[in-house]
Amino acid sequence: MAEKKMPSSRKNHLKALLLQIGEAMLEEELQEAQNEKMKYMQDNCPTLSIPSCMQDLQELCRKLHKEIDLVDEQRYDMENKVKKSSKEIDDLKIMVQDLKGKFKKPVLKKVRMSADAMLAALLGSKHKVSMDLRANLKQVKKEVKEEEKQTGDWRKNIKDKAGMDGRKKMFETEA
Repeated sequence: MAEKKMPSSRKNHLKALLLQIGEAMLEEELQEAQNEKMKYMQDNCPTLSIPSCMQDLQELCRKLHKEIDLVDEQRYDMENKVKKSSKEIDDLKIMVQDLKGKFKKPVLKKVRMSADAMLAALLGSKHKVSMDLRANLKQVKKEVKEEEKQTGDWRKNIKDKAGMDGRKKMFETEA
């Protein structure tokens, strides 16, 4: 027997329950991220106490500038490590493709190029011959047929060719 279909009200109820569970999970993840951020800030950033005299303020500024410099150096080192590792990953991907022997063919763009330009691109400065295709075509002269040249009385020709004598003449002239 075919499976019985679930009523739409039941489907909608289950969807609503799934959405509620998903929303609760998202809220928990946000709360955990917020707690981790606060814990990190408490561990790495001491509470700021602003001194009242000018010398203490200057000393605090110097200390903060040193910490900023350290953080910038760490950030720069991390960026270089990321660039280096991404370059290594790309090189390894290329090596894997070489080992597989399968290459993705890049999509080629259609380029309109004349034969001269194509030969110049392929041969470079060696290309001196132009590809004028029409110039290389043979010139064909029209031959005027001999029958058309003979303009005479057509009745005379018929009388000559009539009978056995005429057929004999016809074969002799053609051969």
